Amino acid sequence: MEIQGKIKLIDETKTFGNNGFRKREVVVTTEEQYPQHILVEFVQDKCDLLNSYQVGQDVKISINLRGREWTNPQGEVKYFNAIQGWRIENLQVAEGSPNIPPVPPMDAFEPADNINDEDHDDLPF
Repeated sequence: MEIQGKIKLIDETKTFGNNGFRKREVVVTTEEQYPQHILVEFVQDKCDLLNSYQVGQDVKISINLRGREWTNPQGEVKYFNAIQGWRIENLQVAEGSPNIPPVPPMDAFEPADNINDEDHDDLPF
C-alpha cells in the first residue's frame, strides 16, 4: 500500500528498552477533498530513511498495516493498529539539479547536414 501527501511533521528518532528498539514518526497530509493527517512510523534501520526529508516535501510512502492484540492486567483484551513505512520517495521534480547542467535550446545546436564528404573517414585510429 502507499500514501501520498505533503510532510507536515518529522519527529526525532526515539529509542526504547534495553535492546535499543528505534522508532521515528512522520505525519503526512493527504491532498484530497478532505485532507487527512496520517501518522506513519519507521522502525529500526528504516528510521534513517527520513534523514534526507524536510517538512513541506511531497512524498510517496510505501506502508504495511500492522495490528496486535494486548491483554491488560484486568484481563481486558485491546487491539492496536499501526501504519509502518518501509520506503519513502520524493515526488517533487528536481528544479535544476546542481550536478546536471541545463540543456540549451534546440536553436543553439548547429545542423549536421553540412558535413564535408572528404571528412567522412577522419577517425583518429
